[in-house]
Amino acid sequence: MKDRLLRRGIRLEYATLGWNVAGAPVMLWLGRDAGSAALIGFGLDSLIEIGASTVVLWQLTGTARNREPAALRLIGVCFLALAAYVLLQSGWTLATGKRPAPSPAGMAWLALTCAVMAWLAWAKRATGRSLGNTVLVAEARVTLIDAALAASVLAGIALNAALGWWWADPLAGLMIVVYGAIEGCAALRHARDSARIGRSDAQRHA
Repeated sequence: MKDRLLRRGIRLEYATLGWNVAGAPVMLWLGRDAGSAALIGFGLDSLIEIGASTVVLWQLTGTARNREPAALRLIGVCFLALAAYVLLQSGWTLATGKRPAPSPAGMAWLALTCAVMAWLAWAKRATGRSLGNTVLVAEARVTLIDAALAASVLAGIALNAALGWWWADPLAGLMIVVYGAIEGCAALRHARDSARIGRSDAQRHA
């Protein structure tokens, strides 16, 4: 049973990795073409998600138990890097008043990404809980943020396209800053707790 769940977790991470490898250059290109801070931010978020998936695959396929704290720390850094980038990029766009162009192709990709990432987040969380794997559960939250970011960016660029509300584009990115910071701190806290438990176990068996 555990081996089957582990294989499922690995397949889910490869699916996430593949989707983001395909989507990151698409979003960056569309964002640059439209001058959209939100689309560029989403493309960079996809790069962060690639890093998070790689970390989880490293942990799931490894045999060393002490990999878990390091994996959780790296996921925490991914969260905080995402929050910092979105805050700076969206703030800069709002301050300069740069007006992004509508992007129908970007809207279509975002809608599809939102649905795919929401399903992957649910599947990872369920699999991680069944496995008792805190790294997979933590990375499921990264994937859920990816889905939430896709939805918020979609709303922002849709308002820009339909009503000319240019400020909705960068404002959409700010919606995930606080959540990303909270989850990043939580992952780092879990990493510290996991490392402390690992040291206690080692001392008992010494």
